Amino acid sequence: MTDQRRRALRPVPNDTQPRLVFRTIHGYRRAFRMAGEGPVVLLIHGIGDNSETWQELIPHLAQRYTVIAPDLLGHGRSDKPRADYSVAAYANGMRDLLSALGIDQVTVVGHSLGGGVAMQFSYQFPQMVERLVLVSAGGVTKDVHPALRLMSVPVVNEFMKLLRLPGAGTAMRMLGSAVGALDGSRLRPGAMLHDTPDLVRVLSDLLDPTAYAAYLRTLRAVVDWRGQVVTMLDRCYLTENLPVQLIWGDQDIVIPVAHAHLAHAAMPNSRLEIFRGSGHFPFRDDPMRFLQVLEEFLGDTAPLHFDEARWRQMLVSGVGEDMITGSPSTRQAVLGAMGSDERSAT
Repeated sequence: MTDQRRRALRPVPNDTQPRLVFRTIHGYRRAFRMAGEGPVVLLIHGIGDNSETWQELIPHLAQRYTVIAPDLLGHGRSDKPRADYSVAAYANGMRDLLSALGIDQVTVVGHSLGGGVAMQFSYQFPQMVERLVLVSAGGVTKDVHPALRLMSVPVVNEFMKLLRLPGAGTAMRMLGSAVGALDGSRLRPGAMLHDTPDLVRVLSDLLDPTAYAAYLRTLRAVVDWRGQVVTMLDRCYLTENLPVQLIWGDQDIVIPVAHAHLAHAAMPNSRLEIFRGSGHFPFRDDPMRFLQVLEEFLGDTAPLHFDEARWRQMLVSGVGEDMITGSPSTRQAVLGAMGSDERSAT
């Protein structure tokens, strides 16, 4: 990434800086960052990450919104018990945290695994979701970086313990380069290394054995040796009336940008923004552009007022099989979407 992309965001008042808060729910301590006043924006991080990943953006959003960025259970400063780390359990955890805070409705922003959690949350608790923002989101289809598939295999666990040895960071970067080459054909030359700094940052937080155990339980709940095991395509039609913004980097080696086009084709009336030259962390690669896209989406769209009768009717009507299985008609829609969106994203 260039220095221009990493330039600092504009200064903000000190009173919008997030504070780290703890709340015990179901006997487990949950950590979350909170700032600002107004309509609520919930920021959900990805696997192995924590709420600090949003640190640069929170003060700016907090000038207009109440921002809540939790550490998912098993991550960051939250407890790391032997517990249910499925996407559905994480969605329940978001509901419980918001209920404990007396919050009824939110705009949900989810990155990577957090995108899958955000989509699941909007499915399980549609009455609580005003808007949905998916950033390099997991759970669209099976394809995922080979390293994550390998890490889900039990025999690889012993190798991963080497992360705790001195010099492991250098070894991890070399591994990332080698494994990334397996999928390098779909990216521009050199793109396979684009996400390495952030991925190494995430993996460095797994030196603690308890954190690593929680990470593995989370990973195995969503990924096996064949790829992602959870898909949201069979429920995308339920977002018909929900304002949805998709944000992806065209150089994402973890969850390829093709997933963005597939989700866009499957989610009626969704918006798609492709960040050129960005990887799996577009909000860190280009925070200024990310903030602009998010603020425009929040300003241009009206929050959804949940209609239970309409929701029931959509469930009864269902969705065509081609939207689930990826028939030729769906693939053609995705290719068409890719062409139009690639032109508009330049």
